[in-house]
Parts: sequence; C-alpha cells; structure tokens
Amino acid sequence: MQDLSRRRFLQLAVATGGVLAFGDLADSLRFPRSGRSAHAAEPIKIGIIDPLSSPYKTSSIHDVHGATVAVDRFNKDGGVLGRPVTIIEADDASKVETAVEAARKLITDDRVDFLMGTFNGDVALAVAEVAKRENRLFLVTGAHVPELTGSGCNSHTFVFMPSAGMLARAVTPHLVKAYGNRWFMITAETMDGRAAEQAMTEALRAESGEVLGSISRPFGTTDFTAALAQAKSAKPGAVILNLYGWDLVHALKAYTAAGLAKEQIGVGGMIGGEQIGRPLGYANNAGIWGLIWDPKIKSDSSRRFIQGVIDKYNHTPTSRCYHGYAAMTQILEAVRRAGTTDTRAVIKALEGHEFDGLKEGRSYFRASDHQHVQDVLVGKAYGKELGLGHYQLLATIPGDAVAGRQVCAL
Repeated sequence: MQDLSRRRFLQLAVATGGVLAFGDLADSLRFPRSGRSAHAAEPIKIGIIDPLSSPYKTSSIHDVHGATVAVDRFNKDGGVLGRPVTIIEADDASKVETAVEAARKLITDDRVDFLMGTFNGDVALAVAEVAKRENRLFLVTGAHVPELTGSGCNSHTFVFMPSAGMLARAVTPHLVKAYGNRWFMITAETMDGRAAEQAMTEALRAESGEVLGSISRPFGTTDFTAALAQAKSAKPGAVILNLYGWDLVHALKAYTAAGLAKEQIGVGGMIGGEQIGRPLGYANNAGIWGLIWDPKIKSDSSRRFIQGVIDKYNHTPTSRCYHGYAAMTQILEAVRRAGTTDTRAVIKALEGHEFDGLKEGRSYFRASDHQHVQDVLVGKAYGKELGLGHYQLLATIPGDAVAGRQVCAL
C-alpha cells in the first residue's frame, strides 16, 4: 500500500470498483450481505450535528461521509436488531445557540435515538447538556477540549477524539527534535484554540522549552501575513499553529508565502490531517503534526474502511471520515451488544469496551470518564506525493502512554 500512489490508487479503484486495489483481499473488503430485509421495521435514527457552514465545513462533510459508509455497511447486512439505520443531519454553524436548537429538534421532532458529531468545544459541551437532560447518548467526534472529560463530563457523553493533552504529549517531542524548543504560537480565539495552546505549552515545558511569544486571531481569519511577520521577528525554532479547518489552511499558505522555511523556522501543531493537506495541495503542506488516523495504516479494518469511502464518494478517507465511520460503528455495535436502543443499556455496553479502532494498538472507552483511549500518530507533511496521503508517519504513540490521569468520576 505504501508503494501505491494516491492518484494511481484512485484510478484503479474507480476503474475496477476497488477490486484491483487490494488484490486477493477484494472479497474480504466487500461489505457482507445477509439477504435479510431491514426495511420493514421502524428505523434506528442517528442525529449528526456538525458545523456544515463554518470554517470547519470541509472536515464536517467528511464526518458525515464516514458515518454514511458505516450505516450502509450495517444496512446491507440487515440493519441492527432487524431495523434499518438512518442518519438525520443538522448544521450547528459552529454556534452554541444553533447547536442547542438543532439538538432539541433532533430529539423532540425527529425522535432520534442517539446523537453524534460536533467540532467546536463549546458547542460539544452545550449539546452534551441537552443530551443528558433528554436522556440521549451523545458521541463527540471532533472536539478535543479537556472539559469534556473533566469539569463538563457527564454520564451520557462519550468522546471519540483524542484530548488536546493526548495530542500535544504525542507530537511535542517530535517537534522539539526537529526544530528545537523555542516556539512562537498563533492561536484561534476559540475555546478549541485556547485548549490547544495550553496543552502545547504544557508539553513544551515538559521538554524544558520556552514560548517566545503568542498572538491570537479571530475564528475565520483568512489573512495571517501580519501574524507570521510577528512570529518571524521573534526568531523561534518553530511557529506552532493552534488552528484548524480553513484557518489552518490559510495560515499554512501564508507560512509558505512568507518564506519562513528558508529562515530555518519550522511549523507544526497539535493536529493536522488529510482534510488540511488536500486544500493546501502538496506544495503548501509543511510541518510536523499530530494525526488521528492516516490511510497508510496497515490493518484489514482500515483497508475495508478506505474501500468503502472510495466506492461511495470516490476519494480516499480523511481522519474526519475516520471519526464518522468508527464512531457510528461503535454506536451500532453497542446497540447490538445491548440488544436494545435503550440509552442506559447502550451506555453500559460502551463503558470500558475495547474495540478495533482501525489502528495498530488498543482502542477503548475509559469507563471513568468516557474518553476514547487510542493510538495518536505523528506525521511530517511533505511537498510531494507520498502514495496514500500527504504525510510521512514518524511515530505511533500508544494511547495509554499519553492519555493522562482520569479527572472525572461519572
């Protein structure tokens, strides 16, 4: 798989329906069909709340793509408990009020059985409160703020995303090795940006490092020229971008335009991924990043997931596709284990459960705080094609090594 270019991989997949892409694995990659009909019973409804109209919109669409591929897989196998599964989407626009209204509508009007999604930390916390009050399981797929498994944790919310602390502790030693331990930070003026800045600062201090300066920019900023000029004047070893979505895309384009690499000033941060690399193109992608998932992971389950996304959407999956697919899979498998859609029974089926997280190491939901403990990857972005994906994988850090202490008792 590593020797196969992304372009050639997609050509083969489109031309042959994916059969040639994996050779003898083709039969195992097809989703099973049991011949049973799942269309006579009342559907199991999953409400997905995501910022489909914000600077996170591209990533959020991929969240829905991955979840849809998972639902298709279950429905082709007869559904869950003999019932079909359907998705109802809602846009939170990265706004708390919009998200709360969407969650209430999904529960009251659409009568969904479960909720998943969100990206902004404050949005996720607000939806978590609604879910608990209305007795609905809520699986957070994108937010990483520590409050979700700390001061704001609750019995009905599970967090699929690695926490900011997990990501920062994984990537920081590699940033320090490559660029040194004197950094300048550019941070989004959001709860998520502040969480990333705090986590990266703490991880840097553990490496005896120093933050030379920091500047914050409003969410949705498109011009980072002045911020990068200020960073350059501080003469750091690296500029750390506590940004995501289109904010991060615009900042990396400005980094390239400013010629900071020629000044031996590196770049990187807590989280990147294919959803960032693709809008940049190979030429503008740079730096060392924490990664959630990568298409070069060698496992049969990862390959099945990749093939499912290619078959339906004609693109290799991003880590946001991974979140949607893997999180949806865990909800539906928990329903099967519980034998019911009853919220409390499904919560019990998830707590402490170890599962195939489409990675090399263990994946499980910590029973005490509902954090998904999982491998965190570290990748180096390259300005050239590297087969499947924009990153060279530098390390796979086991989740238990970076998960940190449990601070919430449910």
